Amino acid sequence: MSTSRPSVVSAARRRTAIDALRRGAVPENGLDLLATGLDRFESALDAELDAVASGASVFKAVRGEYGSGKTFFTRWLGERAKQRNFAVSEIQISETETPLHKLETVYRRLTERLATSSFPPSALRPVVDAWFYALEEDALAAGAEEQDLDGEVEKLLAARLTEVSRHAPSFAAALRGYRSAMAEGDEATAAAVLAWLGGQPHVAAAARRSAGVRGDLDHFGALGFLQGLLTVLQDSGHRGLFVVLDEVETLQRVRSDARDKALNALRQLIDEVHSGRFPGLYLVITGTPAFFDGQQGVQRLAPLAQRLATDFTTDPRFDNPRAVQLRLPGFTQETLAGLGVTIRDLYASGASAPDRITSLADDAYIADLARAVGGSLGGKVGVAPRLFLKKLVGDVLDRIDQFEDFDPRQHYRLTVTATELTDVERNLAAAASADGIDLEL
Repeated sequence: MSTSRPSVVSAARRRTAIDALRRGAVPENGLDLLATGLDRFESALDAELDAVASGASVFKAVRGEYGSGKTFFTRWLGERAKQRNFAVSEIQISETETPLHKLETVYRRLTERLATSSFPPSALRPVVDAWFYALEEDALAAGAEEQDLDGEVEKLLAARLTEVSRHAPSFAAALRGYRSAMAEGDEATAAAVLAWLGGQPHVAAAARRSAGVRGDLDHFGALGFLQGLLTVLQDSGHRGLFVVLDEVETLQRVRSDARDKALNALRQLIDEVHSGRFPGLYLVITGTPAFFDGQQGVQRLAPLAQRLATDFTTDPRFDNPRAVQLRLPGFTQETLAGLGVTIRDLYASGASAPDRITSLADDAYIADLARAVGGSLGGKVGVAPRLFLKKLVGDVLDRIDQFEDFDPRQHYRLTVTATELTDVERNLAAAASADGIDLEL
C-alpha cells in the first residue's frame, strides 16, 4: 500500500473519488487516496518526472491485462506530474476518433484534453494567455517602455520560438494572429485562430488569412506544433507536459495498412522523444501484453519491438521501474480485498455513522464480496476491480450509511446483470443469464 496517502482528506476530494467509483469509473483525481501497491514505482517515476522538469524527455510503456489498473496507474502518475506543475493530457486511441497514424488528430485531442492544476480541459487558451502575459512581464523587466511593449514582445516571441519556427513557422504566425485579434477586440477571429493553433480543422478562411496561415495541420506539422506547445507551456510557468496515449492495443483490430502506419508513427514518436526534440515531455502509452508481444501488435514492426524490448522473464518482484516498459501485475484476491478495505476506510472517514460502516462491512465481509464478484466473472479476479468497487460503494456502503437497520450479510445478495458489464467482463461472465447471477454471501 502506498505510504504517501495523506492522513487528512478534504470532503471534496473524498466525494469526487467515491462518486466516480459508484459510477464504475476511474476517478479523475484524488487517486493518491486509493493507491495500493504502487509505492514500488514511486521513487523511479518521481526521478523521471524531475528529470523531465529539468529539460529531459521520457517515453514509457505500461503493460497490463484488462482490469489490471492501467488507467488508474496513468492518472495516478498524472496527478504526481500535476503536483510538479506539469500540464497533462489523456488521449484515448481509437480507429474512428483518434487514429494513431494521424498525428495531427492526436495533437488535436491533446489540446482538447489539455489540463493544468488550475484549469480543466481545454486549458489551451489560459496557457497561451499566460504565455503572452509572461512575455510582457519579461519585456518590462528588461526595461521596455509601455509604448514599445508590443514591439519588444514580438522580439521575445520570435526569439523563444526560433527552434520551433524551423519546423513549424505557422505556429508562431498563429500566435501573432491571436494576439493581434485580441488587441483589436475581435474575439471571433481570436477564438478561430486559437482553434487552428489547437489543430482544429475547418477553421474559417478569413481567420486563417488574418493570421497569415493556410490549410489545416498535417501529420508532420503536428510534431512541430507539439514542440511549440512545450515551449509555450514552459515559458508560462509549467515545468513540463505529461501525455498518455491510452488503449493503444486497439491498433490490433484495425486494417493492416492503417496498423502498419500507426506502428511506424509510434516508432517515430519514440525516436523523436529520445532524440531530445521534445524537452519537457513525458509520454506514456498503455496496452495489453498481447499488443506488446503479439504479431498483430508491436512485434509486427521490428524496429519498434527493439525499442520497447524489456525482460519480463524474472520474478515480477524484481521488475525494473526504470525500464522502458512497466508491467502491472493485476489484482489477486488479496490485493482486491485490500483495495476494498482502503475504499471502505476512505468512505467511513466521511460517513454519518463511521463505526457502523467499519463494523458491518468488516474486512471479512469485503473479502467475501471480492471473492463473489470475481466468481461472477469466471474467477478472473484480475478484471474484477471496476465492478467490485462499484458494488461495494453503491450497493453496500451507501446503504449502510443511509439505513440504520441494513445489514449486508442479511439484506444484500450480489446480482450481476449483463447490462452493467463491459464487453470484456461480459465475455468472462460465461455463466450469466438474462436475469443475472445471484450469489449468496
